[in-house]
Amino acid sequence: MIQFLHSKFLEEPAIPAGEYITKYPNRWSRFREVGRETMAEFIGTMVLVFLGTSVSCQVTLGGNKLVSPGGDKGVWISIVIGWASAVAVGVWIAGGISGGHLNPAVTIAMAVWRDFPWRKVPTFVIAQTLGAFFGAAITYGNYLGAINIAEGGAGIRTIPGQFDGAAGTAGMFATFAMGYMSNVHCFFDEFLGAFTLLIFVCAITDQNNGPPPAGLVPLGLFFALCVIGCGLGMQTGYAINPARDFGPRAFLAMVGYGHHPFSYRNQYWIWCPIIASILGGIAGVGLYDVFLFLGRESVTNRPDKRARLVHAQAMSAERTKPGITGIELV
Repeated sequence: MIQFLHSKFLEEPAIPAGEYITKYPNRWSRFREVGRETMAEFIGTMVLVFLGTSVSCQVTLGGNKLVSPGGDKGVWISIVIGWASAVAVGVWIAGGISGGHLNPAVTIAMAVWRDFPWRKVPTFVIAQTLGAFFGAAITYGNYLGAINIAEGGAGIRTIPGQFDGAAGTAGMFATFAMGYMSNVHCFFDEFLGAFTLLIFVCAITDQNNGPPPAGLVPLGLFFALCVIGCGLGMQTGYAINPARDFGPRAFLAMVGYGHHPFSYRNQYWIWCPIIASILGGIAGVGLYDVFLFLGRESVTNRPDKRARLVHAQAMSAERTKPGITGIELV
């Protein structure tokens, strides 16, 4: 096994005379190639959550007169635009390398309906979740002083609605539902958000549906996240991304919030931000593929017996790496 790995990744190919271009200019480049896509998902998600939670912290903590005597530092639309921008930046970082999923709901939906390999799903989901964890950790460390002031002390940490007058700073990192929302309504709200997002992802990466120029998919996602946040953000915090919620939630449990982020509303964290988002994503891609998508990447366009007899198949129509123009080299 060791000999196989050495021969595959470490031995340099013979360089012929004249100019020769290689993507393996040194030994490190071969190691990097093994985990490049996974690291792109990790870094992209980390930046997404770091920037997004930083926006939430600035707007929320800036409204506290003890933290910001000079006045508020933003409103709800600031959070919507900030998170949409964070998603766009994250996808720009990872898009041309891994496809820029940054979201287990996207990864799983593409594995269910498209040709995304199931063998990559576990590593992508783990990378996304760890990226979200560390992104939240960076924000928490940066705003620690302000959080202590808002909570009333370094040893006090609360979630929204934990008791009357609670600062609920956990809500800046993970999602929590409004008090009037029933469990069914919470589930449906998150389902709708992921459902809408994945329909848009399918449309903007469909070569037969007027896609934007290569590299501008993140800009389209910015507008999509803006309207989803404006329309569906209030009631459950529009996680629409299991990693974006679970990673920060796990971090909160480790820094003083205890079991409350996970015991909230009978394990809200698993059936709303995770299960509802994943099912919404699968439903969104399914709807698009069944009625609109023509590419051979989808299970809905697999050749039937008659087509196989003449070796016919649908054309490729999915732009899987929107940051790359021309022939993909990675």
